[in-house]
Amino acid sequence: MKKLLTIAGSDSSGGAGIQADLKTFAALGTYGMSAICALTAQNTQGVTMVVNTPEEMVEAQLDAIYSDIPPDGVKTGMLSTSGITKTVASYLEKHLASPLVVDPVMVATTGAVLLEKDAIEAYKTKLIPLATLITPNIPEAEVLSGMEIHSADDMRAAAKKLSLLGCQAVLVKGGHRVEDAMDILYDGSDFHVYKGERIETDNTHGTGCTLSSALAVMLARGLSIADAVTGAKKYISGAIKRGAADSVGHGNGPVHHFWFYEDKWGDME
Repeated sequence: MKKLLTIAGSDSSGGAGIQADLKTFAALGTYGMSAICALTAQNTQGVTMVVNTPEEMVEAQLDAIYSDIPPDGVKTGMLSTSGITKTVASYLEKHLASPLVVDPVMVATTGAVLLEKDAIEAYKTKLIPLATLITPNIPEAEVLSGMEIHSADDMRAAAKKLSLLGCQAVLVKGGHRVEDAMDILYDGSDFHVYKGERIETDNTHGTGCTLSSALAVMLARGLSIADAVTGAKKYISGAIKRGAADSVGHGNGPVHHFWFYEDKWGDME
């Protein structure tokens, strides 16, 4: 069984962050581990409080994991501060021996800011150069690249620009802002376009976390980056569809991480 590590923040409502990552790891048949970098009080309607983990505790969690269960794949999510970002990057630079997916989480689905401004430079200079793949959405790609994105050509330009930060590949997620959920991957030499089905739903809480976790699983299993994106997109599309049908909460509901098991649950009754 592949062992996957998420380094991110906790979502008390279970739809995003560490909880979404661990659900994704489990749904895809892997063993999930976590290093929690922040506690958030949140639900489908918003984030009401954030407490950052002390940097020494972040490092202690990583030490505990790597000394006993070295992961086959790693993803980062909400790191929140410059200090935490630098701590994680410094540790991974010394110990990382597996694919790394960096999801540069800046703003929650509900609009809450989850990344301090001074952490952006640490992302760009310390963490992103270690990444196998980074997965910014359009607003995140705009901040990291310093350019506005209004079209597919802009997405390509931003992906190429971000690759110069030192990562192996960049997946710019279009969501519904550019040509209906189209994502563009730049693998360092070629562009790959992934056109997704537009799903009309407000239940999108945790989609970025879930996608990046699925990508980490696919890469840990040895898939190429392009094939990993194909597999992860298929998984998240199904999770969004089923989540749209099974609404949870009163705001932006979560996706359904175990959607492809649902038809089998009847056999257990």
